[in-house]
Amino acid sequence: MTRTVPPVVLSSPADASNGQGSTGRPLRGPLPLPTFTDRRVRHTVYALSAIDHNGRLADQAVVRAMSWAPGTRYTIQEHRGLLIVDADRQGVFAVTRQGHLYTPAVVRRRCAVATGDRLLIAAEPAEGRLVIHPPAAIDAMIAEYHACVLGGDPA
Repeated sequence: MTRTVPPVVLSSPADASNGQGSTGRPLRGPLPLPTFTDRRVRHTVYALSAIDHNGRLADQAVVRAMSWAPGTRYTIQEHRGLLIVDADRQGVFAVTRQGHLYTPAVVRRRCAVATGDRLLIAAEPAEGRLVIHPPAAIDAMIAEYHACVLGGDPA
């Protein structure tokens, strides 16, 4: 037994002129697209990188954006939930041979960063600084922004 599928009837241009489709229902126009008036004024390079059990951040794009070669020494400071990474000849840490950043366990514990967490890294080449955003900091930023844009309580 063969079944026939009924044809799909698309509305014709004549139907569109009266604003109705072939079913008699009003036609919908194209979906509105948002217009963004804000343009980027910074040259920040972003990466979302997982952290391994040794504290290494796998993404190398931000290190390259900073022009940091393996062996480049740096410092890490926690500031209000963010990790601030600055190149420093006297720094305790160094970019690995593979081009990875290392985050010490004491810093990971302080910021509640667990193995496998993805961290947002913002490279600011003009300022010579990386800013690492742990998940808790990302949650707080997004909640605040959503509350500002969408209304409501950020908590």
